[in-house]
Amino acid sequence: MLEGEVRREGALEEISGVVEPRFRLTRIQEKSMSKMTTCLWFDKGQAREAAKFYASIFPNTQVGKAHASANDNPSVKEGEELTVEFTLLGQSFIGLNGGPYFKPNEAVSFMIVTENQEETDRYWNAIVGNGGQESHCGWCKDRWGFSWQITPRALLEATTDLDRAAAKRAMDAMMTMNNIDIAKIEAARKG
Repeated sequence: MLEGEVRREGALEEISGVVEPRFRLTRIQEKSMSKMTTCLWFDKGQAREAAKFYASIFPNTQVGKAHASANDNPSVKEGEELTVEFTLLGQSFIGLNGGPYFKPNEAVSFMIVTENQEETDRYWNAIVGNGGQESHCGWCKDRWGFSWQITPRALLEATTDLDRAAAKRAMDAMMTMNNIDIAKIEAARKG
């Protein structure tokens, strides 16, 4: 080991479809890592599938290293993939193959702010069209049960308008929608 390096055992990295042991961070790299990473609980074996799905939809999203379980436990057997690192829109996540014990709910959601109708529709359709579910006011669920708010910036601006009557009209219009229609929000805002 080189001076200043920290070695971590039990890590896996996928290289050309083969999972191999590999995980080294220098102390500088460890210090630069985010102090907060969101851990998402998936049923057994679904974390990598979800991370790959998210990477196929969102920019600045990558699937990272996989880590094997060091022992047999209620979630996985020793040597099976326990966690998968990934970034989603530049944010750090860990997917945990935890098993069927806990399910996501609407108390936590991911808000994706979009710039136009095309971007809004692309994200909405990708999530809903791949086993997800529509909900109201720009909310939907992916096939793993995680809630997403596909939120056009125009909606945020309209519902926070200093003209409270315009904000109310925009909010009233939003309450009738599943996927947000920016043109209808802007029309409602104008009155």
